[in-house]
Amino acid sequence: MGGEATKVISKDVLWGGGQSPFSVSYGKMMMWYFLVSDALTFGGLLTAYGFVRASSTDPWPIGEQVFRALPFMDGEYPLIYVALMTFILIVSSVTMVMAVEAGHRNDKKRVVTWLGWTVLGGFIFLGSQAWEWSHFIHGSGGSFLLTKNVSVTSDDGQEFDLLKGEAVFMDHHFGYLAEPWIEGEPQVSLVESDHGVKLVEMGEHPHEAELHSLTLNKYIANEVHVSGEDALKLWNARSESFSFGANMHDNEYAIQQSYANFFFFITGFHGFHVFSGVLINLIIFIMAYRGVFERRKHYEMVEKIGLYWHFVDLVWVFVFTFFYLI
Repeated sequence: MGGEATKVISKDVLWGGGQSPFSVSYGKMMMWYFLVSDALTFGGLLTAYGFVRASSTDPWPIGEQVFRALPFMDGEYPLIYVALMTFILIVSSVTMVMAVEAGHRNDKKRVVTWLGWTVLGGFIFLGSQAWEWSHFIHGSGGSFLLTKNVSVTSDDGQEFDLLKGEAVFMDHHFGYLAEPWIEGEPQVSLVESDHGVKLVEMGEHPHEAELHSLTLNKYIANEVHVSGEDALKLWNARSESFSFGANMHDNEYAIQQSYANFFFFITGFHGFHVFSGVLINLIIFIMAYRGVFERRKHYEMVEKIGLYWHFVDLVWVFVFTFFYLI
């Protein structure tokens, strides 16, 4: 050691910076930092939702019965609309990949084209989410939640149980009942339908008995009719007031208000991310169209917003799974 010369490293080499880790630019590294922190935020929210749901002793709403917002189909195809929304967002992520690839080749025309499709997909998703929220807020027309367990016997002797907290939903179907009217006796029927089981109440007049079809959050395989004392028992088990749709204080879908609160907060938080991404994509689209990146001789900005857009897409897959599928 004594004979070896000591190598001195200058302060410029030690502290002067140089090549960034993983050959990532400062802008992309900061974007990754933001996405990791944002992922932790969404992860915390979804974990809290899962914990509340797992610890709930009351029945949890079924996604197929809550989300039936496909336009002009009157609730016939559950979850189809939100599946379409998800598909559109995934496609917009693919168009973003194409825009980034075109940027690597400095192909201005292709960058503008694919960014335009990405912006369009984002706008369609936002509009679809607004439609979905509108249906969730206004509800299916009215409902009530059972306040206690009810055991009833059908007219043909079949016994079945309805549990406290099971929600009864009203859909938009109106019709007329041909069964005979019994003076002074409540007439309520459970009738099988494509939506599940409907609770129907007769009106005041036997020949113009308007039906308000109500869909139970419970499926009974066979058609069941209940009348007399059992019908009265079922009818009296409803809450004191009806709920219409959902807000931050009340909702028709579950006895747990936390369900609606989590839905509004998590999907709204994600929607804000999509809205921000659409605005930034639109700005990048205009800059690319005007040739700003062509003059800079690189399209790194497209790649950075692409990272954000893919993150928004990935988060929606988890939100979709937690709220709609499970």
